[in-house]
Amino acid sequence: MSKSGIKRYLLGFDLGSSSVKASLLNIETGTSAGSAQSPSSEMAIQSEQPGWAEQNPELWWEHICKSSNELIKSTETDPNEIHAIGISYQMHGLVVLDKNRNLLRPSIIWCDSRAAEIGQKAFEELGTKFCLSNFLNSPGNFTASKLKWIKENEPETYQKIDKIMLPGDYAAFRMTGNISTTMSGLSEGILWNFQNDQIATELINYYEFSPSLIPEIHPSFQHSGDLSDTAAKELGLKKGIPVTYRAGDQPNNALSLNVLKSGELATTAGTSGVIYAVTDKPLFDPHSRVNSFVHVNHQTDRPSYGVLLCINGTGILNSWVKNQLTQNGVNYSQMNDLAATVPIGSDGLLLYPFGNGSERILKNKNPGSWFTGLNFNRHQLSHLLRASQEGIVFSMNYGFDIMKEMGVKANTVKAGLSNMFLSPVFREAFVNTTETELELYQTDGAEGAARGAGLGAGVFKEEKEAFSGLKKLEKLSPEKVKTELYQESYQKWLDKLNHNILQE
Repeated sequence: MSKSGIKRYLLGFDLGSSSVKASLLNIETGTSAGSAQSPSSEMAIQSEQPGWAEQNPELWWEHICKSSNELIKSTETDPNEIHAIGISYQMHGLVVLDKNRNLLRPSIIWCDSRAAEIGQKAFEELGTKFCLSNFLNSPGNFTASKLKWIKENEPETYQKIDKIMLPGDYAAFRMTGNISTTMSGLSEGILWNFQNDQIATELINYYEFSPSLIPEIHPSFQHSGDLSDTAAKELGLKKGIPVTYRAGDQPNNALSLNVLKSGELATTAGTSGVIYAVTDKPLFDPHSRVNSFVHVNHQTDRPSYGVLLCINGTGILNSWVKNQLTQNGVNYSQMNDLAATVPIGSDGLLLYPFGNGSERILKNKNPGSWFTGLNFNRHQLSHLLRASQEGIVFSMNYGFDIMKEMGVKANTVKAGLSNMFLSPVFREAFVNTTETELELYQTDGAEGAARGAGLGAGVFKEEKEAFSGLKKLEKLSPEKVKTELYQESYQKWLDKLNHNILQE
């Protein structure tokens, strides 16, 4: 508590594709003061055609408002005690506004695959060497290629576009009325040239976009506007609170775990599964199977990049199994308990979790998800549950090996105790398959966004102060016997992946 006796807080929002979470951080203690989530189940993703995934940004704003109001009510917080706001958001989405600042269509979100061929064509015609050395990635299925899809397929809509945004940019716009983006955000859309440290003019020209579509660019940690009167009323807050931090969910997850220095790694397994490594060198994979972006603390004279592997089908697979195979008969904790009754390797049952759009680690192939080795006389629901968790870990390990080939060195990985990492089976499989130590922390993306807001507002004078309240819960290490068993099962998984998908 401050000397005056008034409590002081920071507010963070984590805008995901499943839900929005809001968290309060006590500035003096550096610890959580409460959180709220909306909706309580999961936001819908619209998929009018195979490989498509869209959400209405108005739905995001609705649940940002609901989570904010619920948080203020449940914690009985005085809005005057909130000193800054930070935003974390689902990466790679595309939001388009007209000159009157009206939405023109639903957002094409991160797991939408429709632009993969457009990005591949650009990769080949601009030149793979050029793209990798300048953008560190193929244009692939990222934000710039999604905009090109609109240009080709919805020309009337394209002609009306005044500004493009990432999901977090839209949330900040609704809060402040200001239209802006970040260097990190542009890099995740493949709209940033790393060599020149500026907008990717070459790709913009190739796609025949007007540079005026790109909003004003701010650092991730910067005062980008104040909460408007209208937004404050909708959020249950006070007018004028500064919005001082914005980052994609994976760079922000790294921030929430204090992963800011070269050689440090973070992981998360929510809707998607991610391993994120920070490096001071602009690394790239020749096949663009894992991707490099500007990290939140990047500066021209102190470069910082994030190397990211992403498996689309992680928590969404777990949710599908719960809803379809268990018919909602058990909750996630019970599913984890059932999975733990089955030995390592799931009695030969293997799962490939590639049922949520094109997978970058598979060179943008979209093979769908499947079980193999299913035996009707041996396998039960518990085997399906364990095979699902092991299959997710195996796919993450496949991408992790690619990162190591790029030069990423890994001994310890940090994770928040949430989502799939709540499962003892998943944690055990991760540690022993990747052969790394795993540190678990009680934090999440919304809390990380609140810490980022404190850094951006100058409430915290240095990084060490921002993370004083972040406490390590547990450290897990590989065990020789278990590692051997997981590696044996992983090799079987990998052999079938190579035979069925990668050699096509």
